[in-house]
Amino acid sequence: MKKNLIIIILLSAILSCKQEPTQNKIENQMDSLPEVNPVKLRFAKMEEDALKETFKGIFTEDGKENGLFKIQSTGVSTLPIIQSAEKFLNSLTTAQKERTTFDIDDEEWRKWCNVDNGIYHRQGVSLKEMTEEQKVKAFELMQTSLSAKGLQLSKDIMKTDQTLKELNNGSPDYDEELYFFTIMGQPSPTEPWGWQLDGHHLVINYFVLGDQVVMSPVFMGGEPIITTSGKYKGNTLFQDEQNLGLSLMQSLTKEQQVEAIIFESKIRNNNVAEANKDNITLNYEGILVSKFSKEQKQKLLDLVYLYVSNIREGHDQIKMEEVIAHMDNTWFSWVGGTDEDAVFYYRIHSPVVLIEFDHQRVVGVPNADDGKPSRNHIHTVVRTPNGNDYGKDLLRQHKEKHHH
Repeated sequence: MKKNLIIIILLSAILSCKQEPTQNKIENQMDSLPEVNPVKLRFAKMEEDALKETFKGIFTEDGKENGLFKIQSTGVSTLPIIQSAEKFLNSLTTAQKERTTFDIDDEEWRKWCNVDNGIYHRQGVSLKEMTEEQKVKAFELMQTSLSAKGLQLSKDIMKTDQTLKELNNGSPDYDEELYFFTIMGQPSPTEPWGWQLDGHHLVINYFVLGDQVVMSPVFMGGEPIITTSGKYKGNTLFQDEQNLGLSLMQSLTKEQQVEAIIFESKIRNNNVAEANKDNITLNYEGILVSKFSKEQKQKLLDLVYLYVSNIREGHDQIKMEEVIAHMDNTWFSWVGGTDEDAVFYYRIHSPVVLIEFDHQRVVGVPNADDGKPSRNHIHTVVRTPNGNDYGKDLLRQHKEKHHH
């Protein structure tokens, strides 16, 4: 009996020794599983919900204004853009090309977000993955598609992400080369195609049909706006957009300012047309530009041109002609103060263009968020209302004409 008891005790001890490492192994595996980022899940859900809706565009509650965007020759050749896109594609490996190319109708157009890479998963191939030759070709595509100013602004925005990396102890969420390229359709002088650049604070959607170009949605932002340390010390963004916007507001009479102001206090982020906002109802607000003096109208046009002039030379003038044709149905609205160091939001809204400028709360600079909007974090958005973001209205007309 005593012998049997000893055997039972020994067996129990052996089994216990075998089970304990197994339990420890399971616990260790659980500990090694990556943490699920709730913010990343939230943005993924926002995108999923947005993509469930068929693209319509940005409209007022009165509905779509028809006949605004016509397929017609601009007289400004897009051949340099086509050639640079082909060279870029030819520089990619087969695997990279598979990740980078999509059909012209693909919902990839709508898969963009201005947040950092720790929060949002992007498609395509990034500058960080490219060889030096591929990077040259990628920037050549941007150079032929944008103005010199637009290209430099894009590069300066990328620099702010390097600054955020330095300020956040080398966090992999930030990097000046975490900007991803995709191509929709096949570069062609006659068929519709386009390209997209997607990254933190920099998103460009670029549609091409013949010699017509639609560059929207475009998101350009930055933090910090003025870099005071590190690799890119002195890098500065959006001072003209900020100062000329304020100058326009200050040029208005007191009565005009009362009309323009939709909220007196700037206590939150005010942008309404950022990522996942392709289908929104947005009524005109503020003051009608037809009430401006000649000098005030010129100030407004100069402000609009700061955004439009990021497009390549020639096509910038085509867009400005479009804007000028709708000047009397353009609205200017304002949120915030009007003194020299004020933080504010402004919107320029017409049937053919929507521009937003917003001072945002500090997010990426450590220990700097006091819960208030700051001049050190700016978001700007350019959209084409009435259904022509991503060139969708031109694409629709092309398909109807050619029975695609």
